[in-house]
Amino acid sequence: MTVHGRRGAWVGLGLLLPGVGFLALLFVGPLVWSLLGSVGLEPGGHGSFTLEHYAQIVERQTLRQGLRLSVYYGIVPVVVTLAVAIGLAQLLRRPFRGRALFNGMYKLPMAVPGIIAALIVMTLAERGGLLDRLVEPLGLVLPRLLRDPWGIGVILTTVWKQLPFMTLVITGAFAAIPQDVIDASRSLGAGRWATLLRVEIPLAMPGISAAVLLTFIGSMGWYAIPDLVGPPTPRPLAVHMLVEFGNGNIGLVHAIGMVLSAFAVAVLLGYYALSARAQRLFSNESTDARDD
Repeated sequence: MTVHGRRGAWVGLGLLLPGVGFLALLFVGPLVWSLLGSVGLEPGGHGSFTLEHYAQIVERQTLRQGLRLSVYYGIVPVVVTLAVAIGLAQLLRRPFRGRALFNGMYKLPMAVPGIIAALIVMTLAERGGLLDRLVEPLGLVLPRLLRDPWGIGVILTTVWKQLPFMTLVITGAFAAIPQDVIDASRSLGAGRWATLLRVEIPLAMPGISAAVLLTFIGSMGWYAIPDLVGPPTPRPLAVHMLVEFGNGNIGLVHAIGMVLSAFAVAVLLGYYALSARAQRLFSNESTDARDD
């Protein structure tokens, strides 16, 4: 390597250092701190290596159930939100009367904190709440929506809170697709649904994946919403983290956080693997169609 080449490499490294240092400070540092704290080696402490905190997660039934519930609250709302967000993104791409007003109104939940969203749902769907009073004159009785065993209230609240963000990201991903590609698909005989499923969604998959990634992490980490509108038992791990923090069991808090992070990464890697496989299948089908 020449002198100028080495100098350019050092300059490039120097330009990268602020960004890399920022990421290390805000992401890698806290993650390493939690990992060390979960095994009794928190910096500045006087403990020794132990796996006791992870053993508690395995041995305590409430924590095992909390882990399953956390994964459930992470996956189900994302699936529901994704289906609705794709429909909304398609709707917003077409002109209709009141489109500007609707485009502003559906984003309002983004400005509402999670705990306020839970209180709004409680006001609407609680027994004797607004919805019950509206249908009472009709002789109808609504099913139980809050604190039910399936966490319907948690799912509804999470979907309402996360839907605007996911719709914004997916709308942008669809908008980046050249209109010529869509017109070519339609001119070759593909219908609207076939074009959406086999052309638009695969091309928008990077944006969809990013939306799913961020929404899943947020859904799995909620504690205010499940605590207020979810069933009293079991409770997700995020709620247990808050309880254990109040009890001063910081090592267990670190361990729960690491387990949640590990499951989030595992689920997301599985999602990316399925997405890559779907894209390969789409590419193979497109190649076969061109060969024919």
